[in-house]
Amino acid sequence: MGADTKALRIRIKSVDSTLHLTKAMGLVASSKIRRAGQALSDGKAYAASLDALVEALTAGPECKKSRYMAATGTRTCLVVIAGDRGLAGGYNANIFRLMRAYPDAKVYGIGKRACDRFGTAPHSAEHFSGSEAFALAKEICDDFLAGKFDRFGVVYTRYISMMAQEATLSWLLPLTPPQHAKPSGIIFEPSEQEILGAAVPEYIAGKLSAFVRESFLSEVAARRMAMDSASKNAQSMIDNLELSYNRARQGAITQEITEIVAGSGNV
Repeated sequence: MGADTKALRIRIKSVDSTLHLTKAMGLVASSKIRRAGQALSDGKAYAASLDALVEALTAGPECKKSRYMAATGTRTCLVVIAGDRGLAGGYNANIFRLMRAYPDAKVYGIGKRACDRFGTAPHSAEHFSGSEAFALAKEICDDFLAGKFDRFGVVYTRYISMMAQEATLSWLLPLTPPQHAKPSGIIFEPSEQEILGAAVPEYIAGKLSAFVRESFLSEVAARRMAMDSASKNAQSMIDNLELSYNRARQGAITQEITEIVAGSGNV
């Protein structure tokens, strides 16, 4: 019995250490959610203004001649946004599962897990800056105009709620005119094509920043839920182990009393 209670004490201590860790990680994730939500709101507002500009340009007949709208083919380039770390439920796994459909794509990773998996230059998802976004967007646009690939998209995680996030692929290039497009009536100088050429790298950079921010919010939300679940499981395991420990200790005490009584009867 002594060996049983000792093993149970060690097990309880081990699970309790895990419980402290999961609670701490849950608190860290909670502290980041509000800031990540505000960053997402700001990024979406900027991306929406770029969407409106590109929509106005692509609605005109002149921009249909642009290389940004003329590509056909299936050679693919993707930016894949994953997390800088794990312990976030299925967050990273869902992204990599979606990528199985594009085994031949040229990949740029954002987030340590994506960069390590695809062997790309390191980019942190949590600290992805505007300058990094523009540099990456400029490289992608230059390669697209050079004909190195035919379509470009971003694999990211769409934030639905604290309870739900969804791995998603959003295609950005080639540009497509809006449905039922009508000329905006705006006069562009020097020309629609030249302005489109200057605007697209900014547009791609803005969309990248917005997608990274949405993915990071999804990551911390997923980690918060995963740590809450892990903490509940750990507490339940501790309760069960303590019950087993108390039973084992009670059994040991009862056995000792029985042995003492039996020994006194033989005196």
